[in-house]
Amino acid sequence: RAAELKDEELYGQGHERLEGDFCPICTLAIPLPVNTNSVFNTCCTKRICNGCNFAAQARGMFDCPFCRTRYPYPDNHDADSLTMIRARVTKKDPEAINFLGEKYCFGQLGLQKDVQRAVELFTEAADLGSIQAL
Repeated sequence: RAAELKDEELYGQGHERLEGDFCPICTLAIPLPVNTNSVFNTCCTKRICNGCNFAAQARGMFDCPFCRTRYPYPDNHDADSLTMIRARVTKKDPEAINFLGEKYCFGQLGLQKDVQRAVELFTEAADLGSIQAL
């Protein structure tokens, strides 16, 4: 029993992970660094671990494992992804607003680099509760 108590004490210490650092499918913590060990789906703004993404593809499922939306076609990926994100932004999804802010900040998805617009989006996302936007 003493060993169990010591284990509980040891495992209870340390930093807590952010809510977005857990895969919504398997509910396991996504290994660090999160951006390289997971996939961000623009359709539902969920981050899925590489294991769940690989398992879905191994079963022949090539759409989003979380919401079942078809992925954008490779030849029109940027425009389709931007359309999906903007649809989520109009619904005031804080993660989508933060994601769009990142794209404006770095000039990705065919967007012109606009740091001022990015800061406005980060501020709005933070006001709506996005932890990443802080």
